[in-house]
Amino acid sequence: MRLATRMARLGTETAFDVLVRARELEQQGREIIHLELGEPDFLTPAPIIEAAYRALKEGWTKYGPSAGLWPLREAIAEDVSRRRGLSVSPDQVVVTPGAKPIIFFSILALVEEGDEVIYPNPGFPIYESMINYVGGVPVPIPLREERDFALDVEELIGKITPRTRMIILNSPHNPTGGVLGYEDLKAIAEAVVDRDLMILSDEIYSRIVFEGEHVSIAQFPGMLEKTIILDGFSKTYAMTGWRLGYGVMRADLAAQIAKLQTNSTSCTASFVQIAGIEALRGDQTPVAEMVAEFRRRRDRIVAGLNAIEGFSCRKPRGAFYVFPNITGTGWTSKALADYLLEEAGVACLAGTAFGAYGEGYIRFSYANSLENIERALERIARAMAKARAVA
Repeated sequence: MRLATRMARLGTETAFDVLVRARELEQQGREIIHLELGEPDFLTPAPIIEAAYRALKEGWTKYGPSAGLWPLREAIAEDVSRRRGLSVSPDQVVVTPGAKPIIFFSILALVEEGDEVIYPNPGFPIYESMINYVGGVPVPIPLREERDFALDVEELIGKITPRTRMIILNSPHNPTGGVLGYEDLKAIAEAVVDRDLMILSDEIYSRIVFEGEHVSIAQFPGMLEKTIILDGFSKTYAMTGWRLGYGVMRADLAAQIAKLQTNSTSCTASFVQIAGIEALRGDQTPVAEMVAEFRRRRDRIVAGLNAIEGFSCRKPRGAFYVFPNITGTGWTSKALADYLLEEAGVACLAGTAFGAYGEGYIRFSYANSLENIERALERIARAMAKARAVA
């Protein structure tokens, strides 16, 4: 079979590769503690499940509009407007099966072959994969530990050229948990507001912030029409398998993104969208409780990792990941991640799964129980002691 040459430019998401190997070990009788996936271990709140059940019984099982059901788009517009201090209308919203299609569709719609796209590195691997797929030129902006993994604004501005078509921002950030603050976002906004480019602002972790409030670059003067806000339900409401996300953008672009959906997935499942309305307009107590629990887990895993020889871990300000520096162990990122899986039964990801600037780090997701995090820390400590003894 002869594949189109562009398929060779398409990357993958290493978390699922690690999951496959972890499942193989489990089938062999090994017990694996899963800290590799960015998937909350909480159940979807009961009212959301009940809303989906009612929707199924009421017949919400048919095709819907490609851009999404109008009542959900209204609810999203209201929520985005309230939380970010913006004025957003439903015709600026496109609902997708998961948030990932917003990355795919936005880059496909806006980036020509040879156009440059600036993106965070380490960063979510699908950014670079999609830039390469469409023939764009990936321009990584390194996120450095000494800045708490917030990008250097001056360095970012220095990378902008006449060929720059898009800048991708992600805050709170995967894999580091870093957060872009108000002043940094303001400086970026002032630098790009008059330039012919778009911002893809991945804000999927916008509700999982531990210090201060989430800030979107779309909040700054002139930036709403230049920004695509990516958000969704997977992380905030523990709805990863429901596949429900959305993009907020200028209305003329939203029409084009909806057209791409028409040509690919057709639409998002209608009964899932009805559940999404309940998620946004219903009781938000479960979200607050989940974030509080993530904060407790964050504090414990950071302290525990810092107690292990060779590990140095900063305290993330958002999301549910830690990104410890492991250069003190003498291991490369991939070798150590593989060793911890095979020897300790702890699944994690090499920093290089998120780009070349991830070397020297590994990512643990603390979207798992405090009990399992404690057990994982004990296993990691034992495995590292064993490695030192052998060396």
